[in-house]
This record gives sequence, structure tokens and C-alpha cells, in this order.
Amino acid sequence: MSDANRKTILVVGASGRSGGYVAAELARRGVVVRALVRNTAAAQAARANGASEIASGDLRDTESLDGALKGVHGVYHVGPPFVADEPALGTAMVDAARRARVGKFVFSSVIHPANGLANHASKLPVEEALLRSNLDYTILYPATLFQNIAPAWQAVIRNGLFAEPFSNTARLARVDYHDVAEVAAEALTGDRLAYGSFELAADGMHNRIEIAALMSALLGRPIEPVELSFKEWKAVAMPPFEGEALAQLERVFESYTAFGSAGNSLTLRAILGREPRTLRRYLEELATAHPD
Repeated sequence: MSDANRKTILVVGASGRSGGYVAAELARRGVVVRALVRNTAAAQAARANGASEIASGDLRDTESLDGALKGVHGVYHVGPPFVADEPALGTAMVDAARRARVGKFVFSSVIHPANGLANHASKLPVEEALLRSNLDYTILYPATLFQNIAPAWQAVIRNGLFAEPFSNTARLARVDYHDVAEVAAEALTGDRLAYGSFELAADGMHNRIEIAALMSALLGRPIEPVELSFKEWKAVAMPPFEGEALAQLERVFESYTAFGSAGNSLTLRAILGREPRTLRRYLEELATAHPD
């Protein structure tokens, strides 16, 4: 693909985890990745993830969005977690994309946005805006990420404990964000996924007992599954939230205990044309990258 014909995609969150994976996958495919960032540190992280262009802007600043979208073929949008105005931020991006007449818009929503949790419901107004936008859209519903296990890995290695603040027996559908990023990149660079909404989950709905058993087999020593209270977990994990955002996170974990979070791999397998990445593979990679 010549430089003149290379598509430019604006990636929201390119300095972070989910957007970072998408930026890297797009760059691997020869796409020009333009990252929407708010500061120099985020710009550096976005470049490390594959962004070759930087747009300084803010989802709350309409003028900056208009500037960031100039000459852009598509947009990948993922909302910031647990912020009160997430619906407004998402619809602002949809409106800006309409003004810019972008060719593709991929929105990373969340599995089961109508499950009664406020942070899930915050995606619904953005989806409605997309459905009414006349844009070429794709909506993704990723399950809980394998990557959420990573912050607990040092405690697994150090103490032989895998602890989370919900029931040991709760079953969650999970997915590797590498696979989600591959789907997002496919949607942004081709037409096969246009106007579709897709639940993305890997095989199995493992509970913590089963995950600890996988860890034990991988590490060759016993790993104990531990169910912490939210207060105990918060003191150790120190999540970057406070106030209502922290309360919403606690309600997510309460929902896991009460209902789990179901999903299946049929759609992801069909899109990828292969088996989704497995939890075992993710844990093997985690152990290799962080052996102690």
C-alpha cells in the first residue's frame, strides 16, 4: 500500500490498554494511526503502541475533536471507565465523526450493556447515537478481559494466592484483548463487519477455582483461590477511582457474585476464522513475561 493510499484511523485510548492493542494491530496492518491524547506522557505511550500521528485533544472539547478528525477514514472509540459523562463523551465523538464524514466508526461497548449496571448502561446512549448517525458503524461487546488478571500476578507468584473481590464460584466469560483488537482492525479496514454488533468472548466461563488450578499446573505449585471483600481488595489493588466511580466498581463485583457474566465464543470464532486465544495461553504468556 503506497503512502498516498494508506488510511488514517483516529484511535481514542491509544495510550491505554484497549486502545493500545487496537493501535498496535492497525499499525501492523499498515494503517496510519492517529492517537487522540491529552498530554505528552500519553503521546509517548501512544507512539510506543504504534501511533505515527498525534492529535492533541479532549473528548469534552468539540473544536479539538473536529481538528483531530480532519482527513481521517475511521474512528475507534472506547469510553473512559466509570466517568459520569461517558454517554455525552461518546455521543460527542459520534457527532464529530458525522461532521467529518468519516468512513468507519467502531465503538467498543461492553458485554451485556442492558444488565442493570450503570457503567454498562452508559454505553447505550452512544449505541443509539450510532444507530441514528448514518455512519458505517460496528459495535463490539467484549467480555471481561484476560488482561484484568495481570495486576494480581505478582501476588500469585509471591504468595501463592489468586484473589478477587467476588465469589470464587462466579463464572465469567472472558476474552483476550488481542483478539478484540483484531476484530476492531478488521472492522476499520474492511466491509465484512459493517453495520454489525458482535459479542466477543473466548471459550469457557471459568471460575476462580478453575483459574487457580490452571495457574497451579502452569507454575508447578499450589495456587489458592481467594475471595476478598471489596474493602480488602481495594486496600491491596488501589484502583484509580473514588466516590461514585468506586461505588460502581463495587457493584460490578457484586453483580459477578450474584449473576456471573455469561457469554460464548461462537461469534468471535466466526469472525477470526480460527479458535480464540485461550485463558491457558494468556497465563503462559503472563508467566513468561513476568516469571517472578
